[in-house]
Amino acid sequence: MLRNHSGRQISFPGIDAVQEAVERLSVSGIEKRGAIFTRREVVDFILDLVGYSPDMPLYERKILEPSFGEGDFLVPIVERLLDAYGRRPAPQRGVVEILGDCIRAVELNDEALRATRERLEGIMSDAGLAMLEVDTLLNQWLVQGDFLLEDLPFSFEYVVGNPPYVRQELIPDILIQEYRRRFTTIYDRADLYIPFIEKSLLLLAPAGVLGFICADRWTKNRYGARLRNLVAKRFHLKYYVDMTDTPAFLSEVSAYPAVIVISSEAPGPTRLAHRPAIEASVLTGLVKALQGSHQDASVMEVRGVAADSNPWVLESFECLKLVQRLEAEFPLIEQTGCKVGIGVATGADAVFISSFDDMDVEDDRKLLLARTKDIADGTVQWQGYGVINPFDEEGSPVDLGRYPRLARYFKKHEQALRARHVAKHNPLAWYRTIDRIYPELATKPKLLIPDIKGAAQVVYEEGRLYPHHNLYYITSEVWDLRTLQAVLMSGIAQLFVSMYSTKMRGGYLRYQAQYLRRIRLPRWQDIPDSLRTELTSAAQRQDVAACNSATFELYNLSSEERTVVEENGGYSI
Repeated sequence: MLRNHSGRQISFPGIDAVQEAVERLSVSGIEKRGAIFTRREVVDFILDLVGYSPDMPLYERKILEPSFGEGDFLVPIVERLLDAYGRRPAPQRGVVEILGDCIRAVELNDEALRATRERLEGIMSDAGLAMLEVDTLLNQWLVQGDFLLEDLPFSFEYVVGNPPYVRQELIPDILIQEYRRRFTTIYDRADLYIPFIEKSLLLLAPAGVLGFICADRWTKNRYGARLRNLVAKRFHLKYYVDMTDTPAFLSEVSAYPAVIVISSEAPGPTRLAHRPAIEASVLTGLVKALQGSHQDASVMEVRGVAADSNPWVLESFECLKLVQRLEAEFPLIEQTGCKVGIGVATGADAVFISSFDDMDVEDDRKLLLARTKDIADGTVQWQGYGVINPFDEEGSPVDLGRYPRLARYFKKHEQALRARHVAKHNPLAWYRTIDRIYPELATKPKLLIPDIKGAAQVVYEEGRLYPHHNLYYITSEVWDLRTLQAVLMSGIAQLFVSMYSTKMRGGYLRYQAQYLRRIRLPRWQDIPDSLRTELTSAAQRQDVAACNSATFELYNLSSEERTVVEENGGYSI
């Protein structure tokens, strides 16, 4: 049975299944708990950054560690608190009375809690506290339980830590349902650290400060939108330090980490730093630079980062300045007469997609299909695949009575098709694809862009193929697509996408519609004929250098800005 901060048994009236799920997690392994251990240099950096320093009267303040694991943050916290306590004026009360409410630290796992308690007992005894005082304080400070379900007794001047990085599918359904009931930021496929940040923010006292190291995906991904909106409305994103490719943890992690510091104050400017060396002297200097006590070229101050639920732009300073200038001067791509879309998701590719010539269905029920393999070399080399179109002109599933070959084909695969979620949701349309297919799209010239790439790959397709779901496309009734292809091949596409997309392992970007729509373009009528001709010719020749040269002129880029685009990356084949 779990116990709360007062030592009483936790009770969940009417939701015993939730308690059972929590108890199962309390004895789970490190991987399932999402436990990642943080280097001491990084812990000290975060504590310094939020102002939890022993030269402050920490014995008069409260700090929370919501998932203390094996004590990476908690041990330095206790050491700093005892140091500050030793510097206090002559005490009028006993140590337990003074320090009893200074720390609350929550941990779900039994084994981790016991190990950390033993470490703290040694530290506190060495500092001169009697064992009775040590036991009494640790009984007050350490809370075994699920932070997201714990009812903590007061607010805090500081909240610090490394929240667990756990995917939803690893958490029992009953527990996820309870989390969703309690926390508004659990949206889409949000990982567990999202509600951890929400609850931690809401536990801050006025002017209190949160300092976390955690995955950066929520700052841009769809599932982080509600948390970004919460921060924008009620808090101040003070500091953001990109820790990508730094040894911030004691083991290698697949997530891209960042240090975020958010205060319970009115919104204001954000100070940014990127990829510092994980060395005590470097991080100490960076704290001073971020806090403004001395100048450092590696720190940049920007305004309006956390303005709403939109993705935060937190990338390299030079890229950020260029994107901000282009956003101020040029309209969005879809405001210039272009349309960005994604290819068809069928929900059963093995049924709907195969060799075009071998598909035993009526001719008007199949379309030539473009896949990533068809454009691998930067040009269209169709490999003979097609997709079945189950829709009529109005967008309803066709009457199978009018298409006997199609009916026979679907009948062979009926069991697999009916097992899909889309079929269960609408049993009468059991043979539809997830996305509606619009045959007219196949006949339109378009630019095809694969989803995951290190740099933008932009391929012109003349109007024969229907794109598969891992291809995004751009069509236009205004822009000449060859001209647009040259602009996007120049590195402009990657510049914008890199600002808004989360990075995948290996430095790959997601060229999704939501990010492609962030690209800014001049209006077609504002482009001189000579420059249109130059761009079109460069695209047809696949001449990236010529695409760069013409595009730089199109956007009136300075020599410094041209260097930024070139160094940020460019076209990939």
